[in-house]
Amino acid sequence: RDSRQADIKYLSGWKKWKRASSKSLKKILSEAKGLSSYVVLWRHDIHIIEGRFGTAIQSYFSFLRFLVLLNFIIFILMFSFVTLPTIISDYGIFNSTIAKISSKNIEYNCTIYEPSGNKGLIYFYTYLQDLLTGTGFLEVTSLFYGYYTADAVWISIMRYNLPLAYLLAAFACLALSLLWIIKRSVGGFKQSLVHDADPFQSYCNKVFAGWDFCITDPDAAQLKHRSLKYELQMDLEEERLKQKIADRTIKERLRIYSLRIFINIIVIAILSGCFYLIYIVTVFSQEKSSDISSTNFQANLLVQYLPSIVITLANFIGPLIFSFLIRYEEYLPAFEIILTLMRCVFLRLANIGVLLFSLWSQISDCATDKCEPCGYNYKLYPCWESDVGREMYKLMIFDFLIILAFTLFVDFPRKLLVTHCSCKIVQWFGLQEFNISDNVLEIIYGQTICWIGTFFSPLLPAIATVKYFIIFYVKKISLIHTRKTADKPIRASSSKFLFLAVLLIGLVLAFIPVGISIASIPSSKACGPFRNFNTSWEVVPDTILEFPRGLQQVLFGIASEAFAVPFFIVVCLIMFYFIALAGAHKQVVDQLKEQLVLVRFDPLY
Repeated sequence: RDSRQADIKYLSGWKKWKRASSKSLKKILSEAKGLSSYVVLWRHDIHIIEGRFGTAIQSYFSFLRFLVLLNFIIFILMFSFVTLPTIISDYGIFNSTIAKISSKNIEYNCTIYEPSGNKGLIYFYTYLQDLLTGTGFLEVTSLFYGYYTADAVWISIMRYNLPLAYLLAAFACLALSLLWIIKRSVGGFKQSLVHDADPFQSYCNKVFAGWDFCITDPDAAQLKHRSLKYELQMDLEEERLKQKIADRTIKERLRIYSLRIFINIIVIAILSGCFYLIYIVTVFSQEKSSDISSTNFQANLLVQYLPSIVITLANFIGPLIFSFLIRYEEYLPAFEIILTLMRCVFLRLANIGVLLFSLWSQISDCATDKCEPCGYNYKLYPCWESDVGREMYKLMIFDFLIILAFTLFVDFPRKLLVTHCSCKIVQWFGLQEFNISDNVLEIIYGQTICWIGTFFSPLLPAIATVKYFIIFYVKKISLIHTRKTADKPIRASSSKFLFLAVLLIGLVLAFIPVGISIASIPSSKACGPFRNFNTSWEVVPDTILEFPRGLQQVLFGIASEAFAVPFFIVVCLIMFYFIALAGAHKQVVDQLKEQLVLVRFDPLY
């Protein structure tokens, strides 16, 4: 410091001011960063969870917080660019007017859409049914696609193209989710690379750097001891199994491979059975929901929720069967966990895909000229986008109700029994484990529903935000009062990356149905902002045609094969360069590892 102070004497006035201002700015930014940490959502709660239960469970709650923030940002995007302009124009704020879509060149039959809004004498339970199913008074609100019938909103002299804004806002939500997930995945990927190193390095990491210094609770410390012991045991078991695999005879290999093939056939049969049942139930629900009298509350609600009930049962029973079957396949413990997780992920996410396929098969069912002249089954689905949005809404509501019901009617009674009943059977069952992977799959399933439903129900992210906000406190109370931590937890460092990798799979799955709906299926002619377009995507080239000719040629040129092929080649060359660079880095890493070995054995080196 004395040396720096001496140097300052010989500096000019400008340089002294520049150095002082730079120092002050750094101090202000540092203090601002420190203060901003106090307004982070659930900062104190997550620190308490981390102190009592360790970083593995803390990573789940941090992941839940990330989804709350993500859904809130998505809601702000959809509300700002789609819902708010429509509301402003409806009420004439800022001298705004609305240009309704004229039904030009559209058959009259295609434009008939009569939402089942509540009319006349309404029973009290009808509002509850509407709230659970998205019909009645909710059907005509801004929650669903059918509400947005404007072609343009005029605010003073400015024209706001609502169909284009609707499409771009939906794409922006998916793109934002993709970029944010990738950004968060990078850190976890680096940590997983470190932990997937050679066995010796992994052993050193556990022994010398495995302790979690955030833990303050003695019970949590004991739990961490058990966790480390379990990880070391699992490593030793893996080494033993690797040796056993290496010593297998040809006869034993044939036996284990035959058994794995047989078990995989059983898994495929279970998945196929689930998919077929979901398809049958969805078709039945869509055909019968309009036939049942609206006064028969229980029957109507059961038929409406039949697909959601079957999907939930499949999501509950399937993982139990997979966990039982995996024991006989004789995989390494780490691979066993990943394979079971991947099977459960595929079951949950594919169930949503089958539900959407069932709906699309009904929408596009053109037997006996049902689709003429609209291009889709307009008699059963006059506004099919709102119908898909309602299905996603019902799935989200039912999923939320199941989580609440399981906590209230299973976890709490079980806790009371274990605490106050000394019966050996009850004590043998004990408290339910807080299984991190199951809880993560639960919320990723709900998030995938939200991503798919955002295009068909623009305000669905707001419901998802409230849902995950409540789930945070439900899971926190459940963890502290009614659950015990798993004796075989997944590693915290790898779990963060694994959660985001599975979430990325859900996002990719969401892109597929939304893309097909936008590009392939004819848009409804009776509702929505795309009534005058054959498909929702047609609004993009239609808007480009309004641009100056030079800009049109540039944009159409970018979309042509003449640009796409060279661009693809350049991207491939860049990718090959980075692959080669990664290979070179790997060689350097291997050389450094060899040098570390020399350091251990050669004191002079």
